[in-house]
Amino acid sequence: MSQRPKTSLALLPLSHGLALAGLALSLGAQAADEAKPGADVVTLDPVTVSAQSGAYRKEKNTASAVAPTQASLTATQPQSVITREFIEQSVAPTAEYSRIVAIAPSVSGDSANGPGLSETKTTLRGFSDDQYNITFDGIPWGDTNNPAHHSTSFFPGAVIGGAVVERGPGNASNLGFATFGGSLNLFSKQANKEAGGSVFTSFGTWNTRLVGVSLESGQLAQFNKATVQLNVQRLSSDGYLTGNHIGSNNVTLKVDLPLSERHTLTGFASINRIRYVQPDNSKGPTLDQVAQYGKNYSLNDDPTSFNYTGFNHTAKATDFEYLRLRSRWSTTFSSEAQVYTYSYDNQTISSTDPTGATAPGTKAGPKGNTDIPGIDKQNKYRVTGGIFRTETQLDAGLLRAGAWVESSDTDRHQYDLDLTLGVRDPRETKPTPVQNPSVLFDQQSKISSFQPYVEFEWEPLQGTTVTPGFKHADITRSVSALVNQTTRVPQNASMNYTANLPFLTLNQQLGSGLAAYAQVAKGFQIPDLKSFYIADPTKNSSDPQKSTNYQLGIVGKSAALTWDADLYKIDFTNKYVSNGLGGTAAAYVNIGGAVYKGVEGQATWLIGNGIAAYVNGSINKATANDTGKTISGAPDSTAALGALYNSGPWGASLIFKRTGRSYQQDYDATNPAAYDTYRIAATTNTDLSLSYRFTGLGWGVRGLKLQLNVFNLMNKQDVTSISPAKVAKYDQYTFQAPRSWQLSAKAEF
Repeated sequence: MSQRPKTSLALLPLSHGLALAGLALSLGAQAADEAKPGADVVTLDPVTVSAQSGAYRKEKNTASAVAPTQASLTATQPQSVITREFIEQSVAPTAEYSRIVAIAPSVSGDSANGPGLSETKTTLRGFSDDQYNITFDGIPWGDTNNPAHHSTSFFPGAVIGGAVVERGPGNASNLGFATFGGSLNLFSKQANKEAGGSVFTSFGTWNTRLVGVSLESGQLAQFNKATVQLNVQRLSSDGYLTGNHIGSNNVTLKVDLPLSERHTLTGFASINRIRYVQPDNSKGPTLDQVAQYGKNYSLNDDPTSFNYTGFNHTAKATDFEYLRLRSRWSTTFSSEAQVYTYSYDNQTISSTDPTGATAPGTKAGPKGNTDIPGIDKQNKYRVTGGIFRTETQLDAGLLRAGAWVESSDTDRHQYDLDLTLGVRDPRETKPTPVQNPSVLFDQQSKISSFQPYVEFEWEPLQGTTVTPGFKHADITRSVSALVNQTTRVPQNASMNYTANLPFLTLNQQLGSGLAAYAQVAKGFQIPDLKSFYIADPTKNSSDPQKSTNYQLGIVGKSAALTWDADLYKIDFTNKYVSNGLGGTAAAYVNIGGAVYKGVEGQATWLIGNGIAAYVNGSINKATANDTGKTISGAPDSTAALGALYNSGPWGASLIFKRTGRSYQQDYDATNPAAYDTYRIAATTNTDLSLSYRFTGLGWGVRGLKLQLNVFNLMNKQDVTSISPAKVAKYDQYTFQAPRSWQLSAKAEF
């Protein structure tokens, strides 16, 4: 075992976000004064992150250089690293993160309106979108009513430098409100050393258009080799679904500023604005509507219809910003302080029922009126937080410690509207603290969270790394509502949730290019805000849902082949469910759980002459403990096959993805027939990409890349989900978007 120099570790007390903000500012002030002539030059690397800003260190002309997904030889849990090169070659220019990570094993989900043209809820090993974390540059983000995500609202594909899909809770330093099912970790693009930029555009099916500019300052010698990146783009499309137009604008800025040889400050800001024309209930048409109008039926031009385009629209305004100070204080001690904020503002006007189950008529009109009822819906929140990480090299091993603090404020409401008259119910002008049928809810809520962690990476033998760790989660959720959701009465309540989350990992190097790993780790998920939609939330259980993950894996790499495989079992306990009682006896309690288990693998073979073959697959099983039946929404398998070509100016990929069958309703012994009724068959999708890069064009143009992408090449239009209604006639179906194409050009200068 190699000897490591000793150093001491002092953990700074962190009680709230302001402490972290003050720390970051004070470190920045000190850094400018501490650079001395002759000081050791230290390369700054991110502290305790899974991958470096979307980059994967690899050698050219190897399988690792072209692999769509792969794991690291130092992995401690199943993972899929996805590079920027794959994104640019094989993913739709209009896409966001859901389309990027869909290539990975055990991941599924796609947009019904076309690639990147509507929100997509992915599943990971059968876990739903609110049961795993999504991070951006190490910052967990998501909704505040539950930790779900809006895929089109924050980061377009053009600003994502890469992704790491981690299938498991990870180490103690993995942060978020849902370490339950794993993490989708997104990273911003790395800066270029040379100045330049690009102008890019795409157009294609459904009048889809994308135009943008990306600028790189290169390393600015007069500012300690600082770099500046700017991306500005505009997307618009009519979409596959009738009447579902989307318009999106994004501006993203990233600055890396070395303050000295030991300290680097990074600033990031992304502002996004989206307008949709779509119903608030976007779960698809009924079978009767499909028979009459087609699989893409959604909205129409009839002002007497619930589905009128003028009655269904959404505007979303989001922003995401952070400051990060990375410091290397000595050869044995480094730290990272990061403060951030992000916001989400959803303003929706929508009719109440796109299925035809409800007859026209509103409370506001006279008896027998045919006005169209609707809602005015708001979901608006601001999140602020900070993350502080330290890393200390001791004789015995590497000690990592830190803390995450975060707070959020949310303002949500939903009011009845008479869409035909364009007014709210005239009998009600403001919410009042009494039951009122015109105010569905007017609610404010808060979350405060504190999660300290510590982990120790120990190397007892050469090539053997053992890492135990521990994280404590302390979360308080509160509601202050004039009219609370569901109960429609005033509500003021608060609940505190805590969880102790130990983990242990092992990585064993088995020789050149071969390693094995094992993990035992605890995960958890914060209870949903809906647990406050009862008369007395203090009667709820204070124990959050938890999971225990057991995972084994092996990773192999050579110049011609990169591969890995893993086995997993996840025991999900403390399932948070309603006790089924009404009135003051209603409560959410921990009952039962589920078991998730399976096998996964991925491999890329570099055949030669620029040709590579790719394959991945998973067999997944998610069963409820009480019934032994498959959990709704959990596919039983995934698989992918691909061929890739890169030689000179030419590039191409052909990738096939299969998502296995799933059940769309949980098993109910009182109605067992419904379980099989809502089973959907496996779906498949094939994407084709062809590109050619011209060089030596002059006029300051370094290169011009032309690219053709064809999505769903085989034109499959199978059912991807079913939303059961009270009456089967009004069940809603979502289908695959049919074959589409996008032609793109990117001029580099």
